[in-house]
Amino acid sequence: MIPLIEKEVVENKKWIEKKEFLDMLAMAQSAPGVLAINTAIFIGYKIRGFKGSLVTAFGCALPSFIIIILIATFFADIKDNTVVARIFKGIRPAVVALIAVPVWRMAKTANINWKTAIIPIGTAVLIWGFGVSPVIIIAMAIGGGILWGTWRR
Repeated sequence: MIPLIEKEVVENKKWIEKKEFLDMLAMAQSAPGVLAINTAIFIGYKIRGFKGSLVTAFGCALPSFIIIILIATFFADIKDNTVVARIFKGIRPAVVALIAVPVWRMAKTANINWKTAIIPIGTAVLIWGFGVSPVIIIAMAIGGGILWGTWRR
């Protein structure tokens, strides 16, 4: 949903600039909850205040909620169907692409290069490859940030 929100509010409606959208996205990631809903709430609040944040929250959450209710209602009857299993297996590459494309676009906008990508790549390798807890990585990042800030001063 993030690329859809970005396309609508940055490119189509021109309500906010791309840099401001990235800043809102960073704030939305730090807030608890669903990223797309948090982003929509920040944008709604910026455009129309409290009422805007309510409308964007419901507008973002309600369609997904309805679709999930419908799927849950009928999935029990079709979950063992081989055709349905193959369809879900076929959807997986599309889901990866739907995630990868906006990440790539945002990385280009944020001026991320191979040098600045070392930390997230290393983090992914530590978590997935070696089973290191994300809590340990966050603690290491905090310690590293403090040491780096102290050394720079």
